[in-house]
Amino acid sequence: MNQSSLVRTSMPAPSSAKTKLSGELFASMINLSGRRRFTSQRLVLYAVLASLGHERAVETSRDALKLFTDAHLALVNGNQQVPGVFCAELEEAYFGSAQGDRHIRSFIDLAGRCLDAIESGARQAPALLDKLVDEATPLLSVLNRLTQVYEELSKKHASQVRKQLHGIMNDIESIARQARMVSFNAQIVAARAGQAGKEFSVVAGVLSDITGEIDGLVHEALNSSVA
Repeated sequence: MNQSSLVRTSMPAPSSAKTKLSGELFASMINLSGRRRFTSQRLVLYAVLASLGHERAVETSRDALKLFTDAHLALVNGNQQVPGVFCAELEEAYFGSAQGDRHIRSFIDLAGRCLDAIESGARQAPALLDKLVDEATPLLSVLNRLTQVYEELSKKHASQVRKQLHGIMNDIESIARQARMVSFNAQIVAARAGQAGKEFSVVAGVLSDITGEIDGLVHEALNSSVA
């Protein structure tokens, strides 16, 4: 499939399915968004070189265009690695007033037509190349904003995870406090029972040791979540 037919393929609506997010997943999306910035500049550079007759420049530019297009399709439609458009912030960035998706698809279409014209020696090739070069800078601004959205979402997700972790740790601490009270009361009962309460005292002591270990793990987890 050539680039022109690829960009004419309609893109599905953004996915609204529930997505299990993680730090690794956000890193993948940020990486893909950053790849669009790099490959957009690369394809324009090699389109210019192709117009000057440099060997294999058209092929290199087409490879960059394919990487650019594949990254965009993955981020919008999703695949096995990334979820596509999964939240209101991304839907607004791609399909709202900023029209990020429309700008990107327009650039993809223009790049494909420009490379076709250069390769065939068409009369309109210089005009298409000039337009492609002119579009590169505003496109970069769009891509930078989209990458920023992914970075902001990543920070927001990390903050939510830390809050959830603090909530879980607080619950565990509460359980540990109750267990310490039970252990303390059990040791008192065991002491009063004398020789008959010796085994019960050992169990109460073990329970006390366990709650101490829980306290250590809780504090270690809370300290690492702040980093």
